[in-house]
Amino acid sequence: MTTLAEGVAAAFSRACLDELEAPKPGNVHLFAPGHRMTAAEFVRSANAAAAPLAVPGARVGSRILRAVEATLAAVGTNTNLGIILLCAPLAAAAEVRSADLRAALAHVLQALDIQDAELAFRAIARAAPAGLGRAERHDVTETASVSLKDAMAEASSRDRIARQYVSDFEDIFERGEPVLTALLASAAEPKWATLAVYLEFLSAFPDSHIARKHGIATAEDVCRDASQYHRRMRSPEKPAVLLADLLAWDALLKERGINPGTSADLTVATLFAHRLRTILPSARNND
Repeated sequence: MTTLAEGVAAAFSRACLDELEAPKPGNVHLFAPGHRMTAAEFVRSANAAAAPLAVPGARVGSRILRAVEATLAAVGTNTNLGIILLCAPLAAAAEVRSADLRAALAHVLQALDIQDAELAFRAIARAAPAGLGRAERHDVTETASVSLKDAMAEASSRDRIARQYVSDFEDIFERGEPVLTALLASAAEPKWATLAVYLEFLSAFPDSHIARKHGIATAEDVCRDASQYHRRMRSPEKPAVLLADLLAWDALLKERGINPGTSADLTVATLFAHRLRTILPSARNND
């Protein structure tokens, strides 16, 4: 029998692996490595982070820190901080006795406290993501003085992952998941459904990881380029026909060191949330 924690951990691992199977331009995937990282490292990261994220009863901050530490022990570098920051509250929400995952998530986010912030700050500082810089208020290298949700609110205007904490994961539930559900219902191959979610995010707003490393102008350029592929994905043209063009753009982005990491992180969180909806009723029955 599968316990809830085992189901959540498996859902997380599977979401990470599904995301790697899609040819996401500029990001690491099974078709091509990039940014001095390989798909194999992301597989090891997913397997390492899954159990810490799913620890029963753990605070969100603890899940974040333990998952980051497990990842660093497994691969020695930051491969999944954004994924962990998004998926830790979702994993905690899976334990809330609610028929609605988003309502459960809102409850989890509202309950975040200073301890969650302190643990998350330690995790972010340890992961040392590229382009992190310093903040005037609530810098992760300093002692937390507000709840994790309030700290994320401070960063929400410049970071799309932080924005999810103050919008009850609006991008995941109102943009990403409807696209994923529609494509899967149309019998599209999972990798193309995943790619459609990625392009939905990448074409909807400038990727904040790109903006942090390369500036907003570059992020806006990539957003405009993504819109062309987003339109083609919605046309009668078969997605597989796009593969050569996608991989050519992928190589160009990687040559320039441009990684739409936030769009990829949001994609994993969408896949994870979608899987949680499917596994939760049966897993809860076995607890």
